[in-house]
Amino acid sequence: MGKVQLHGSDQLTTAVEHAYSATVSAGTTVHIAGVAPLDQGGTTVAPGDVQGQVRAAVANLRVILGERGAQLSDVARLTVFVAEHLQVDLQVAAETLAEVFVDLPPVSVIGVSRLRYDDQVVELEAVAAL
Repeated sequence: MGKVQLHGSDQLTTAVEHAYSATVSAGTTVHIAGVAPLDQGGTTVAPGDVQGQVRAAVANLRVILGERGAQLSDVARLTVFVAEHLQVDLQVAAETLAEVFVDLPPVSVIGVSRLRYDDQVVELEAVAAL
C-alpha cells in the first residue's frame, strides 16, 4: 500500500465498517474522511440536529487526531457536508464550528442531498499537519 495507510480507532465505533478512515501520507499530514456523528454503538447522535451532529463529529475528529499525535489546532483544512435543504442549516454548521474551534481553519460547508447513515445530516473531512 506504500506510504498511504488506512486507520480506524478503537475509541470509536467498530459496529460499522469503515466508519472512520484516516489516511496518512508521507508522515507530515493526516487526511481524515468520513467523520460521522456516531456513538460507540454505531448509532447516529442527535438525529436531524445539525448543531448537535457538528459537535459530535468534531468530538470524534478530536479522538482521531489525538491517536495520530495531532489536535484541532493542527487542522489545516476542514470540509463539512450538511444534508439539509435550507441555507440556514449550512449557517448553523458554520457557526457551530466557530464555537468549537479556537482558531477555525479554512472551511468549506457544502450542502448535499444525503449522507451514509440513517438520520445523519453532518459529516466531516479534515487535513491536519503533523
